[in-house]
Amino acid sequence: MNRSKIVAILTGAISIILAIAYLILVQLLDYRDMKPAPISQIYSPPAIAISHRQVDKITQI
Repeated sequence: MNRSKIVAILTGAISIILAIAYLILVQLLDYRDMKPAPISQIYSPPAIAISHRQVDKITQI
């Protein structure tokens, strides 16, 4: 066999092995139970507090 044919067969076999491994990994991740996060762990951004002085400065502009 030519060297190029051996390289082609080898890379094709590696590609098939990687594709099968990827499919197995996706199936394993898909079978996990996905539960929603508890309310206490959900991030909520802090509220912005503006003082009366800042409001007065904004309204004067």
